[in-house]
Amino acid sequence: MISKIKELLGIGAKPANEEAKPAKSGEVGASEQEVEKVAEENAKPRIGYIHLSGCTGDVMSLSENYDILAELLTNMVDIVYGQTLADVWDMPEMDLALVEGSVCLQDEHSLHELMEVREKAAMVCAFGSCSATGCFTRYSRGGQQARPDHESFVPIADLIKVDCAIPGCPPSPEIIAKTVVALINGDMDYLQPMIDLAGMTEGCGCDLQKYVVNQALCIGCGTCAMACQTRAVSMTNGRPEVNGDRCVKCGICYVQCPRSWFPEEQIKKDLGL
Repeated sequence: MISKIKELLGIGAKPANEEAKPAKSGEVGASEQEVEKVAEENAKPRIGYIHLSGCTGDVMSLSENYDILAELLTNMVDIVYGQTLADVWDMPEMDLALVEGSVCLQDEHSLHELMEVREKAAMVCAFGSCSATGCFTRYSRGGQQARPDHESFVPIADLIKVDCAIPGCPPSPEIIAKTVVALINGDMDYLQPMIDLAGMTEGCGCDLQKYVVNQALCIGCGTCAMACQTRAVSMTNGRPEVNGDRCVKCGICYVQCPRSWFPEEQIKKDLGL
C-alpha cells in the first residue's frame, strides 16, 4: 500500500512496520508497556480539518481527488476531526490541523474554534490562500451566510501562531499529499518553504513586479501565469503583467515563481560578496 503512494508522489514514505517476531524459547516476551510504547511511537499522524470562512474548495482538493489521496487518507494518517470528514463533536488532540478559510472578527464561534485548535494541535497549517493571506474574503461581507454584519475577514496568522502554510485557491491535491507525506517522513527541507510562508499574510500579483522583476530575477518562464487560477497574470514581452480586476490576492503567482525563493544570501556567501 505504502509503495503505491511512494511511486505516485515520488517521495519516500516511512517503511511499513515489521511484524513482531515471536519470542524465542527461554526469552521473556515484550511487556504490555513496551508494546504500548512502540505502538505510540509508530502511530499514524492524527490530522484534523477546521473550516472557517471559505468556499470549501480546499477540502474538496483534500477529499475528492482519490486517485492521488486515497492511499494517503486511508492508510497513512488518521482523520480525527472535521465537519465533513469525521463524526466527532469535541475537538481532540491533533498532530496537524488544516485550517481552511479566513477568520471573521465578528463571528465569536469562529474565533473560539480558532483559539481551541491552536491549543489542541501540535502543528497548525494555513490551508489555502483564504487562511494564509485572506485572499478574496478580505473584500467580502456576510461570508457564506446572510450576515452583512460579518465584514472583517483576516488570515488566521493575524490571531494565532501558524506553523506552515499551503497556498493556492485551492491548493492542488499533489501539494497536499506531498506536504503530509513530508510531515510523516520529517522531511524539513521540503517543508521549509511552507514554514517560511507562515508569516506571509499578504499576497498580490504586484509582488511579482516588486520582488522579482524589479530585482532583475525574472527569467520569463511564465510559471506565474500558469499558476494563476483567475487568469489575472499574463506574459507580455517576457514579463508578467497583472490584471488588477481579476486578481483575488491569493499570492499563488509569487509563491510558484521559481525566483521567489532565490537564495540571495547563500549566493552572496558562496561568492564572497
